[in-house]
Amino acid sequence: MVAVMSMVVFAGAFALSASVIALAIGPQWRRIVRLAMGQADLGYAPLHQLALAERRIAVRRWASNPVPAPLRRLHEAA
Repeated sequence: MVAVMSMVVFAGAFALSASVIALAIGPQWRRIVRLAMGQADLGYAPLHQLALAERRIAVRRWASNPVPAPLRRLHEAA
């Protein structure tokens, strides 16, 4: 009787865990297969986004710095 009860409990736990895993992986299975086959995920490029953000920050810093007086005079003279 205890053996049957333990089998039922473990079978239920296995069924629950298998269904949770299937529900978690199900919507993304195509992406998982593509990544497993070595194809790059084009929708996710954090380094490219970081490079663009740093470039924008550098341009804003450069644009916000005042122009040194000698260069300003040369520009006004031209």
